[in-house]
Amino acid sequence: MIREIIQINNLSKHFENGNSKITVLKNVNLKIETGKVVAIVGPSGSGKSTFLHLMSLLDTPSKGKIIISGKSISELNEDEKNKMVRENISIIFQNNNLLSDFTALENVALPLIIRETNYKTSIKKAEKFLKKVNLGHRLNHFPSDLSGGEQQRVAIARALIAETKIILADEPTGNLDNKNSNDIFSYFLKLREKNKIILIATHNRELAKKADYTLTISDGIVKRANV
Repeated sequence: MIREIIQINNLSKHFENGNSKITVLKNVNLKIETGKVVAIVGPSGSGKSTFLHLMSLLDTPSKGKIIISGKSISELNEDEKNKMVRENISIIFQNNNLLSDFTALENVALPLIIRETNYKTSIKKAEKFLKKVNLGHRLNHFPSDLSGGEQQRVAIARALIAETKIILADEPTGNLDNKNSNDIFSYFLKLREKNKIILIATHNRELAKKADYTLTISDGIVKRANV
């Protein structure tokens, strides 16, 4: 039996712009199951990043509920939200968000160090995950020494190392060539076996077709396709 881990009830998000209100998401109702790779597609500005920010608890809904593992996010205090993110959610940002004074190895190890995992253990595991994204030769390089695509792969390894239940990725292959894009997406697909949820916002239709199903966002409406 498939166990649902994310439930979204009547979710809406709008932004105030002077005297006008811009509605980005309208009354979204979804149940997202574990063991699935879900592609989120839609034109630029349609709300893909906003949707991921809400799922990552970086933003709050204007209306409605997000329930993760049976817990309504709106009922959690800040400490509880931080714990929820730390233990359950990994995020791959579109702009990487790497720490410039840290090496690739240190950037990837950081989620484990924050959890107070032994430093040597964290570094050893970070090396393993950087090798998974074909960066074993760039372990001690700083972000400024890496290409845009290499920085993106470091960010992906940093998200994967935490081994959380939910992985949220905003255009994770946007700066990668075709080979690396396909390799990374194939790795995401393998994570289904570990009963995770992977939500990927992407403009790459070919990669989106490999997902278990697609969420399309248009005019604030989110629809599920390819079920």
